[in-house]
Amino acid sequence: MSARVYLDHNATTPLHPAVVEAMSRVLRDVYGNPSSTHAEGALARRQVEDARDQVAQLLGVAAREIIFCAGATEANNSVVLGLETDAGRFVTSAIEHPSIQAPLDWLEARGAQVERLPVDSAGVIDRAALDHALTTPCGLVTLIWANNETGVIQPMVEIAERVKAAGQLLHVDATQAIGKLRVDLAAVPADFLSLSAHKFNGPKGVGCLVVRDHAASAPRMLGGPQERRLRGGTENVAGIVGIGLAAEIARQGLEARMSRYAVLRDRLWQRLFGTIDRVRRNAEGADVLCNTLSVEFAGVAGDVLLQALDLAGISVSAGAACHSGSIHPSHVLTAMGRTPEEALASLRFSVGLGVDEAQIDRAAESLKQHVAKVRAMGDAG
Repeated sequence: MSARVYLDHNATTPLHPAVVEAMSRVLRDVYGNPSSTHAEGALARRQVEDARDQVAQLLGVAAREIIFCAGATEANNSVVLGLETDAGRFVTSAIEHPSIQAPLDWLEARGAQVERLPVDSAGVIDRAALDHALTTPCGLVTLIWANNETGVIQPMVEIAERVKAAGQLLHVDATQAIGKLRVDLAAVPADFLSLSAHKFNGPKGVGCLVVRDHAASAPRMLGGPQERRLRGGTENVAGIVGIGLAAEIARQGLEARMSRYAVLRDRLWQRLFGTIDRVRRNAEGADVLCNTLSVEFAGVAGDVLLQALDLAGISVSAGAACHSGSIHPSHVLTAMGRTPEEALASLRFSVGLGVDEAQIDRAAESLKQHVAKVRAMGDAG
């Protein structure tokens, strides 16, 4: 039986072998509490702070500005809800991840004002709408850097300049950008930034929130002095070591990785476009992550095609992993002007560590066969 082809790296990534080894060592040998003053505690503390340095170097910030947490969902919620007492108005976009949408919806139901910026047909935020939104003071502007479903990269340098010129706080969800795009907060003056380790070959259950020195956020986890008193509780030392090493690997190999992933992504699209009729690349013309391809297969039920591919050993996604199992059309694609039917006919392919040309070709051939079958099923019905 052939090995499976995993093309869902935007949902999660396999651990890098070096990360597995580093975390195994910590789990075995570094058992002290980082808050303890004895030798075992000091060793654990050094591991945590070394990892903080590694993440800081990746992002271009001071190590003290890195707050470790369970991942981007926690980080996103911490920023939005942490500013609740000071912010009566928020500016966001129509294509945010559910971990931004949901807390904003919760606040809106309790009286907060939320302005959601539209995007164009390629999925890029309307800058004129942003400028207009910035004419009225707000507590926070929160925007996704690279979209998890389409891979569309927002012009974050330009956006940040506009937000800061208006004197507003900016939070950036950079979860999908890390390891696939240069993220440098020396060039993008965001006040807050969120990420998750498992999106760039680190472990699940650990991530970080960048809180710049000048920015203030209320603590969301009380009961200890850890993480600048913003997140109490004993640190996940092994996970933190894992995110630190994953960050170092991501930083050192970025250019080669981006080039390699783009070759694989483009190879897949060329084979799909050349062998399957009535396919359309979502976000055509936009700046897109090197590893991400969103494709509409006209006349196909995306959920049926996804299941057929899974049975054939090909793992892909119908959109955000957080919405897996949902039969609702993607809010990202409908915000881009796709009809519900077009959105439901779309699949996301995302390459990453371990994917090669042979796997891409196998996936393309499987898609060719199964798209025809699913269309035939629809015609027969």
